[in-house]
Amino acid sequence: MSYDPVKHADLLVDYCVAAMKGERVLVSSTTLALPLVEALHVALLRRGADPLIRLEYPGQQDDFYRHASEELLGATPDLSLAEVQSCAASIRVLTPDAPGAGVDAQRAARRRAALAPVARERGRRRWNLTLYPTAHGAAGAGMTPEEYETFVASAMFLDTPDPVARWGEVRAMQAELIERLSRADEVRVEGPGTDLRLSVKGRTWANSDGKRNMPSGEVFTGPVETSANGHVLFDLPTEYGGQLVSGVRLTFRDGEVVEASAEQGEDVVRAALATDAGSRFLGELGIGTNFGIRRPSRNILFDEKIGGTIHLAIGNSYPETGGTNVSAVHWDMIRDLRGGGRVLLDGEVFQENGRFV
Repeated sequence: MSYDPVKHADLLVDYCVAAMKGERVLVSSTTLALPLVEALHVALLRRGADPLIRLEYPGQQDDFYRHASEELLGATPDLSLAEVQSCAASIRVLTPDAPGAGVDAQRAARRRAALAPVARERGRRRWNLTLYPTAHGAAGAGMTPEEYETFVASAMFLDTPDPVARWGEVRAMQAELIERLSRADEVRVEGPGTDLRLSVKGRTWANSDGKRNMPSGEVFTGPVETSANGHVLFDLPTEYGGQLVSGVRLTFRDGEVVEASAEQGEDVVRAALATDAGSRFLGELGIGTNFGIRRPSRNILFDEKIGGTIHLAIGNSYPETGGTNVSAVHWDMIRDLRGGGRVLLDGEVFQENGRFV
């Protein structure tokens, strides 16, 4: 089955944000996702909701980074904040496009800091982040457009008769993992170039079942902020702020990043770490459980869910996990353990070579 924007829209509206009559729902994307945006508009109207559509042209954000005055770059947009505050829910649709050329990483980081109040308001409401398959997304994943559409549809279970039922199965499986994880105090991640210990004592593990990310398939928590010690090599490349980044190495001491390097995009990494006081600490530890996503696509929304991987996010934590770190940054970086590596809970092997034991 190829990708169907109408089926995707129905899943987002009915399952992910559960839009109700009379509710205003913010839909934001670029014009590259017009087929899905049109389907979302219709789906929300048919359910009696009030859709608020916000579209950008491809590359609009990069143009802002390059040409906005310093004053405008650092100002929180009052209108965007008011729009989010007026909505009960939001749906953001990513549209992978060519990486921005010549965008200053520090200017981009400053803009993200200015937008932090908007992100916090959005996080207090029902929200979902999803993706529309684009030609650049296909190229970045090393697939033809047709293959990429099939990949996206399969990852979201849009190729099944009842996607909602399939996400219910994911939720039940992840609940079993959380039962074991919730009894652990220390998590240790080992692998080539990686030996990291951190505490999750007293923290809550979240069951990510597609409500907030579509696709999903992960369990995550906020590690104790001062607990991370050791080093980690993130071996799956990704894009951050439209820039390609790969081979990131971080060293932690008492929770803080004290050394950082990257094979590509090191300036992006350093700018992100310098954003604010919380950007050098961890906000999330996630464990991917979606074994239907078998190969990386150079898109974090999919790659962090790959079964057999773990990811760590520098920056902001999710309050429902018990995490207290606050930052304008939330950047997930992925470590693939399928080719050799393991996760230990209080010294007991929980996952080895990408498989739960």
